[in-house]
Order: sequence, then C-alpha cells, then structure tokens
Amino acid sequence: MASSTRAQVPGRDLAEFGLSATNTPAANTESLNRGIAWAAERGGALWVAPSDTPYPVASGIVLRRNVSLMGVHGPTGRGTRHPERPHPVGSVFAIQDAAHPFLTVEGATQVRGLQFWYPDQTVSDPAKVVAYPPTIQVSRSVAAQGVTLSSLTFYGEFVAMDFNSAPAHPCEQVLIEHCYGYPLSGEFIRIDYCYDIPRVLHCHVNPANLRYFRGGYAKAVIDSVVARKTFTFAIQHTDNAVLMDVFTFGAYGGVWLGPATYGQLTSFNLDCVTIGIHKQGDGTFNRNWQIAQGSIIANTGPRVEDIHPIVIEGRGHTALSNVEAFSGGNPALTTLNRSQDFLLVRGQDRLTVSMQGCRMRNYAGDMVTLENPKATIQANACLDRDERWVNRTWGE
Repeated sequence: MASSTRAQVPGRDLAEFGLSATNTPAANTESLNRGIAWAAERGGALWVAPSDTPYPVASGIVLRRNVSLMGVHGPTGRGTRHPERPHPVGSVFAIQDAAHPFLTVEGATQVRGLQFWYPDQTVSDPAKVVAYPPTIQVSRSVAAQGVTLSSLTFYGEFVAMDFNSAPAHPCEQVLIEHCYGYPLSGEFIRIDYCYDIPRVLHCHVNPANLRYFRGGYAKAVIDSVVARKTFTFAIQHTDNAVLMDVFTFGAYGGVWLGPATYGQLTSFNLDCVTIGIHKQGDGTFNRNWQIAQGSIIANTGPRVEDIHPIVIEGRGHTALSNVEAFSGGNPALTTLNRSQDFLLVRGQDRLTVSMQGCRMRNYAGDMVTLENPKATIQANACLDRDERWVNRTWGE
C-alpha cells in the first residue's frame, strides 16, 4: 500500500492520477501518462510515494519535456527489502514486459530517487537472461537538452541508460550521478552525439547490488556478461565529457572513449575487467583525454594475451597520471590473475602518450606493448612490476 505525507510531496502524488501497487501494469502506465500530461504544461514534479509493494508497470512511457519524476531514495547499493517478502520496497517500479524502453526522456527533466526492478530477470542461468530494452533512453525524435538522472538504482536491467542520440537530434547537458546497477549486457551508460559537456559522476556498477532481497548473481551469469565484450561506460561523438568517481566490477570493458571524443576521466576503479580503458581518436586537435587518479584490476577473459588495463589507438594525446594497475583472483567470476601488459598501443596513426606516477604489477609480458610505429610514449616516475623506477621513452 502506498503512503505519503502531503507536506513531503514536491509536486503532485501520482496516486492522484491512479498509480497503485494493486493495479495492473497497463493501468499504472496509464496513470503515469496522465500525470506526465499534467506536469508537462507547467514544469511540474510527480511524486512516487514509497510503498511496501513495488508498482507494477508496462514499458513505453515518454517522460515529456519539463516533467520531473521523483522518489524517496538515494541510491540503494545492496537493495532495499521488505521485512517479510523477498522484494524491494519504497519508490520502486516493477517493469513487467520487454516491449519498449521503460522511460524515454525528452529534456528539461529530472528522474531522481527511484528504483527500477525487473522481477522476471534471472540471477542464476545465463541462458535465461532477458535482453530488456534500456530502462531509460534518450529521445531519438527531439533533441533532449538538460537531463538529470540522479540517485537511481537498477535491478535486473539489461541496459540501464541509453543516451545514443540520433545524429540529427543530439542531446546536450546530460548529468548522470549517483546511479547504481549491474546491466546483464555489460552496458550501464552509453552516450553518442552528446555535445556541451555531458557528466557521469559517482556511478557504481556491481553484481551484488540486489543482495538484500535476492542474493548476488551466479558466477556463470557474471562470466556471461564479460563474454559479451561490451563496456560499462561508453562515450562517442561527445565534446568535453567528464567521468568522475566511476566504478565497475565483472565486465569485459570499463570505459570506452570513442574516436570522436575528448575530456577527463578521474578517480575511477575498474575491477575484474578484460580491458580497463580503451581510448581512440580520429584527429589531433581535440581528441585528447586526461586520465588520472584511478586503479584497474584487469584479470578476466579467455586468454592472458587478451587482457590489457589500457588500450590506446587512433590519433590524439592521452595523459595518464597516477593510474595503478594490478591483477589477482576473485571468486565471483573466472579470472586468470594476470594481464598481458599495462598499456597496449596499436594502429598506424601518429599518437602520443604520457605517463606520470603510474604503478603496474602482475603483467605477463612487457609493461608496454607497442604495435604502432608512429606512436611516442613517455614515462616519468613510474614503477614496474618489480618496483623499479621507469623513466623512459618508446617510439619516435
């Protein structure tokens, strides 16, 4: 049963439009649409009152421009739980079909303080993983400008947040912060054709995020996520992106920085991955990334030769500062306990890499694998696997 105190409601309680934990999914979707129509005209907020039973909903909701959808929570990193029944409680949507993205956002909007739960998703059998459409997707028909996604938790999602915009309708000023989940596709946030400084801040991806009410994901499921060869955070066709304090565990790739991007990646932890960071570049003018203050545990994949904390190719410059990489075992997934190297540089285009104060361990081959005859790499005050200082230049 839903309950709320009127003084706490920031706009209108969705119960006024018919939202109820006892409704059918289709009826609750109709209630949401009625509330959204009211809020879109006046820039209103819709309150999802906490309930002891999640709200069943059908997918395909368009969160129109000017509408805020808000719940009671900060991110719930291990899940909420009913005292007697194994399900989350609070401002929770239980998504019960795979027909469409759950929410499509248009702009000048916020989604805050909610939990999204897929109760039919498996936690134990990789053959039964449901490939749900993204939980939140940017509009492909209008340019979504000004979107805030904050304090959201995802349980059982396949893709959490899809901001791959249409080239004719690029998004702008996207802020994603304090969001937690574990997407079974391996893709938590993907952004394409987003200009004017998108920011991804304080996001945590971990297979234990539904521990309180359902336990963790089985080892075979986590291995299947790694085998998909996707990246938790993927950025493409994006100006001056900022990623800060991002974490992932049990994925093929941590962060993919596509050819048409530049920006900053700082204060990160990429744990139990095959590739930590893959940086590309399609030019030299502004295809540069500053990557600092982070650690990478690259230790999973089919072969040690495939495991690389950092891969760089294309053109442009990469500045690595105070980045540590080490490997080891973890019982949550299949690991090989080593990486091939610290840095793999490949391709045929001119590129440059600087490394300052980096520390590397547990690699099987050379610290740097240089497969690009036109690349230059310079290391200063770095430490190799034997704790020896490295001050060296590779390449031209």
